[in-house]
Amino acid sequence: MNKNTLAIIFIVVVISGLIYFFVSHSKNNRRDTSLVNQKVSPTPFPFQNLTIPYLRAKNYSSKLGELNFYANGLNYKSYLTSYNSDGFKINGLLTIPNGDTPKGGWPGIVFVHGYIPPSLYVTTERYVDYVDYLARNGYVVFKIDLRGNGESEGKPGGSYYSSDYVIDTLNARSALQNADFVNKNKVGLWGHSMAGNVVLRSLAVKPEIPAAVIWAGAGYTYADLQKYGLNDQSYHPPADVTQRQNSRNQIIKRFGSFDSSNEFWKEVAATNFLNDLKGAIELNHAVDDDVVNIGYSRDLNKLLDKTKVPHELHEYPSGGHNISGPSFVPAMENTVSFFNKYLK
Repeated sequence: MNKNTLAIIFIVVVISGLIYFFVSHSKNNRRDTSLVNQKVSPTPFPFQNLTIPYLRAKNYSSKLGELNFYANGLNYKSYLTSYNSDGFKINGLLTIPNGDTPKGGWPGIVFVHGYIPPSLYVTTERYVDYVDYLARNGYVVFKIDLRGNGESEGKPGGSYYSSDYVIDTLNARSALQNADFVNKNKVGLWGHSMAGNVVLRSLAVKPEIPAAVIWAGAGYTYADLQKYGLNDQSYHPPADVTQRQNSRNQIIKRFGSFDSSNEFWKEVAATNFLNDLKGAIELNHAVDDDVVNIGYSRDLNKLLDKTKVPHELHEYPSGGHNISGPSFVPAMENTVSFFNKYLK
């Protein structure tokens, strides 16, 4: 084999090698880009399910169960029904206005109760006047029995250091949205006391929720829990109190007590996601509330003042934790007026 032939073979081998290198490199680059564009879940870590990003990635899909007639209201009917949340059967009381369903469906409200000893909770008791007032004003109202409360399945995980009640609330919203008599774009939230935390975290998870009303709510920044505390004399430690305390203690052991600079706690507090909200918030609180300090609502209102979120704070001179007595009707009128503005 002469020198010219060897030279040609050498050149062919070199060129082939270069072509292979560039083609292979190009494929690798394309593969890397596709990985970058994929939605890759972060590495799981303990108590990740408490964070807003985790809850945002979760699917909420449920439907109302069989409607069992319960009672006639002034201009509505109420039914006992249920829905599925995390595999648990969650019960609730549903009201539907009388008359023809409007085009697009009735506006709806998921009604989230405050703390009541779970073993004493009864679907058709408590908040009767609150639900009635909303129902009489043309709303489908779904007062849900959070898991572990009354006859709802599951364990009552609590609000501040568990996401169970947020998940129950958002699945209830989905159940209403899937009902053919409800306008899926006009479903709001109402919450009392501990449900203030549940409702605000639900808004952070689903920023498109158009309206939410909170009465005497607590636990928004988590720093406020440290600042004001809670004075609920009705609190009855559950049978599995050790398990719940261990869960809270494990969170604190791993991440420390709430610290606004801690990355974990940043993802838990709904107030870090206020700028994402598309809907409106109304806060109602009695000055003489001796269970949940009105400072909770005032501090949240100050944070909302720094955003573009439409919001209102209504204070009442009396009424206590349930805003009852002479303050009840003004508070309900403010609530209905607010929902009429943003849901009708």
